[in-house]
Amino acid sequence: MKHKKGIHFEVSERKILLRIMDLVMVFFGVYLLNSISSFNYLPFTEQSIIPLVLLGIYVTIFGTVFELYDLQQASKLDITTRNIVLTISVLVLFYLLTPFLSPVLPEERIQILFFYLTLIASIFLWRVAYTQLIESPRFYKRILLVGDVSNIDGLVRSLNNSDPNYKIVGFLNSEASDNERITYKGLKEFPSQDFLEVIQKENISEVVVASFNTEAMVSEVYHDLILLLERGFKIRDYSQVYEELLQRVPIQFVGKDFYKYFPYSRSNENKLYRFFQRTIDIIFSMIGLIFGLVILPLVYLGNVIGNKGPIFYIQERIGRNSKPFKIYKFRTMVVNAEKDGVKWAEKGDKRITRFGRFLRGSRIDEIPQFYNVLRGDMSIIGPRPERPFFVNELSRIIPFYEMRHIIKPGLTGWAQVNARYGSSIDDSLTKLQYDLYYIKHRSLFIDFSIIIKTLSTVLYYRGQ
Repeated sequence: MKHKKGIHFEVSERKILLRIMDLVMVFFGVYLLNSISSFNYLPFTEQSIIPLVLLGIYVTIFGTVFELYDLQQASKLDITTRNIVLTISVLVLFYLLTPFLSPVLPEERIQILFFYLTLIASIFLWRVAYTQLIESPRFYKRILLVGDVSNIDGLVRSLNNSDPNYKIVGFLNSEASDNERITYKGLKEFPSQDFLEVIQKENISEVVVASFNTEAMVSEVYHDLILLLERGFKIRDYSQVYEELLQRVPIQFVGKDFYKYFPYSRSNENKLYRFFQRTIDIIFSMIGLIFGLVILPLVYLGNVIGNKGPIFYIQERIGRNSKPFKIYKFRTMVVNAEKDGVKWAEKGDKRITRFGRFLRGSRIDEIPQFYNVLRGDMSIIGPRPERPFFVNELSRIIPFYEMRHIIKPGLTGWAQVNARYGSSIDDSLTKLQYDLYYIKHRSLFIDFSIIIKTLSTVLYYRGQ
């Protein structure tokens, strides 16, 4: 069997490509502006090395904050255009106001406008090319799922929403068929005896094996998988793909061999990493508390008018090693919000006051928790601490829920920047998947990524 491999880009490759080409186009645009006009604000000379490096750093940072490298958004030109304008607007403002590192303001202020428009046009032209070429069907990764039908639905829904270039063509049932077997109508099903022909005819790029009972796999499928592997064809286990694309641990598919899925990051035992983390916690918490004192009069005034009750709210939460602690927040709900019993906070919750919605949306209600961080109850980054009532309930329903208490809870975390507010069992399951992914992979790089994504969450007012 000869198989012609298609051209496609992995998730990491596309993200790197977007970042590199954004920088290339920005520098090319500035160079072109210097070449065809009397523009002298940022010339390409040895004296401008530091300003040029600063420009590149700002493109990377603000592009991340305003989600230029989110693949779902990058595939939609209208959303990308909005993000480009926001990115360049804030970038130019910071660039002009950065003392000593950026160039002195030009005498002809019109050059600032030329600079601003050139940066927007440079990135926009490249992103048009990206959406028309890289995001075209020619570069899609065509996937064939091989597994038992009972588990196909959850995998298909998760993977289809993860990456616009990841196209599941169909599935092949790996179990012996019978007249009473379960059918799945969400995807085209191919006969198991046509496995090799399907690979060639459908131009499949990768096979994802989602069989949770290898003993039940029919021998023909098993031998065809071995044959494909021997010929260098790409075959991956569903858990690898799930973690890579969704950046979550697939705990709902984990069985008795759970230890294979949780080889925790070395950073959990790395004393140097933990020292840096604690140092960052102390620095950020001091800055956060100072900022909190500055805005406290405004919050107090808003609380008197909009909340009409105590400004602070103290609640028991579960911390590291399942030890309870008291958490501090600005109150966002009416007094005696739980007089009818404990329940989830949900979207449009009538218990939340109008001023409380502003505090939650802007994340200002979390500022008193910097005191918890300073005390060591929490960290800046980690799983959000949950209340004892919900911990007891969720631990009985969701497997491995207590594992999120291996590390300190955080002000923000991987789940907070990737998932919506948890208001149900399903939401809690999704958040746990993200929390365990963070515990498994955490490092200074992913911590920095969470901080940047948190800025995006605040700027786009996604807090609840």
